[in-house]
Amino acid sequence: MPTFDFKQLDVFSRVALKGNPLAVVLGADSLSDQQMADFAQWTNLSETTFLLQPRDPRADYRVRIFTTVQELPFAGHPTLGSCQAWLQAGGVPRGSEIIQECEIGLVRIRREGDELAFIAPPLIRSGPLDVELLERVRLALNLEPEAILRSQWVDNGAGWLALMLTDRQAVLALQPDYSKLLGLAVGVIAPCDPARDEVDAQFEVRAFIAGDGAPEDPATGSLNAGLAQWLLGEGLAPDAYVVSQGTTMGRVGRIRVARQGDEVWIGGAVTLCIEGCLRL
Repeated sequence: MPTFDFKQLDVFSRVALKGNPLAVVLGADSLSDQQMADFAQWTNLSETTFLLQPRDPRADYRVRIFTTVQELPFAGHPTLGSCQAWLQAGGVPRGSEIIQECEIGLVRIRREGDELAFIAPPLIRSGPLDVELLERVRLALNLEPEAILRSQWVDNGAGWLALMLTDRQAVLALQPDYSKLLGLAVGVIAPCDPARDEVDAQFEVRAFIAGDGAPEDPATGSLNAGLAQWLLGEGLAPDAYVVSQGTTMGRVGRIRVARQGDEVWIGGAVTLCIEGCLRL
């Protein structure tokens, strides 16, 4: 039975078990699509990744990203976690940045001290939600119409749409009816009040993925990458800020956002929790 190196990491947290877990299988070139999908379903994590030899000669490695129900062309915390696993396994980038190949193309990653950051990929869908969809999401989140300040598509390959609410407490109080959100990936954000909220972040975010094995995501790179492009593009956030996510789940996710010129970078810490051998 073939064996594969395996790591499980906690992304967007310096403290184990307080971020977003990711399972990574290294040297997975011989695994079939079905084996990858089956293993990702078995881990029951929001994402499981498989590292392979790159097809593009410019890339350092290739990653395939699976949820419990589908393969994704891109996702944020799997990008940082996979990169950390690759580096810890002895990977050496060809240049000053690490180049990851995934289904949306090449993604640049860089080391920022003891953290990693990826460049936010371009949005493949932006603009306002149609009236019927917004009403569906509003009812599923049990919100009054005036509670939603803004809404927008922020889809960079993971399908995200987003709402902005009035304050952090409104985000933390949400109790979604997931049956009404099936097929949607919904992000909700609100600004924090430093005088009242006592949190080391400027925004609070929650991410809902109805139908997935993990219907709420504790710390989401792809969503925050899309949100950053929306907020920064409309002047709703400073050039550098920190997002708190996972609070209602007992997590302490922290996502760092920085605009540098025309580029937006999404970063955070990655903590190794488990490493060993996988037999499939």
